[in-house]
Amino acid sequence: MSRRTFPQREERHDDTLAFICRFTDRRTGGPYAPRGRHAIFRLKLAPLSATLLLAGCSGPHNWLSGAGREAMRIEALFWPLLIGAGLIWTAVMTLAVVAYRTAEKGGTERQVRAYVVWGGVVFPAVVLTGLLATGLLTLRGIAAQPAAHTVAVDGEQWWWRVRYEGPEGPVVSANEIRLPRGETVRFELTSDDVIHSFWAPAIGGKMDLIPGRTTQLTLTPEKTGSWGGICAEFCGSAHAQMLFRLVVMEPEAYARWLADEARPAQATGPGLEVFLDEGCGACHSIRGTKAQGPVGPDLTHFAGRETLGAGIRPVSRTALRNWIRYPEAIKPGVRMPGYPDMPDARLDRLVDYLMALK
Repeated sequence: MSRRTFPQREERHDDTLAFICRFTDRRTGGPYAPRGRHAIFRLKLAPLSATLLLAGCSGPHNWLSGAGREAMRIEALFWPLLIGAGLIWTAVMTLAVVAYRTAEKGGTERQVRAYVVWGGVVFPAVVLTGLLATGLLTLRGIAAQPAAHTVAVDGEQWWWRVRYEGPEGPVVSANEIRLPRGETVRFELTSDDVIHSFWAPAIGGKMDLIPGRTTQLTLTPEKTGSWGGICAEFCGSAHAQMLFRLVVMEPEAYARWLADEARPAQATGPGLEVFLDEGCGACHSIRGTKAQGPVGPDLTHFAGRETLGAGIRPVSRTALRNWIRYPEAIKPGVRMPGYPDMPDARLDRLVDYLMALK
């Protein structure tokens, strides 16, 4: 290829070089530079956006403050990826400016292309290859772990069915998962309707729940406490309200809780008659009673959970009353029918009974 200089700027029609010109003009005050309030606004927008993004990392779904072994490994992987992305961006933008200035000063096409090839192809390829290898090794280490416990989770529209392997057989619960600290748990994940995605950011990575298949995820919680979990795959109208709690306990406390959870319900009284008369037992199961419904969440130890409605309300008398009367108003798209016309005295008996199921 013969050596030649680029023509003057007003004669250029090359799209790539025009893009470089636009980028450089923003720095030098050329015809494409933002002016006045718009320039100030754009300069302030980037740090403001970063602040809002980081603010979204706070709360029960904080993935930058890991409470599980896998989350800590993912967090450790995040920083090299962030630094690598910053290096690539800085190098590419710097060399783009250098290429433009070289062209402005009469540099040859070969010189400019050298900057583009080394800065836009070679350097990013080397850095990305290193980051890819680091990520694959991290993920391989997370996946290849023996598990001491197994928990099966079925995704429903829009809640989570949870089954534990107890010492005397399976134990069924819903929307709240308890784990022993420091012990690896294998989750066997599936779905009965559409694709969901199981994600407890503070404990570990996410995994899809696919109808007709069983996927696996291993987690090892390292800190006791209550952590938020979400469905990370759009699954319908109530997707944003398909939450769960992941409660990490000391191993001894977890063993006692699992033994208690395997027992049938202890509560009796007039509220149980209301529960059965209103047809709630056709959808919900309460072990030790005639209610054996397979459709909705198991309520055997309902009052021992932290939330109702798949994580959207705390378990309390007021929240439960409102949920029974107007579930659609609280969680649009929910398949549970409401009971707006139930007499207060009858509703009170039902609420008393459910709040005694611990």
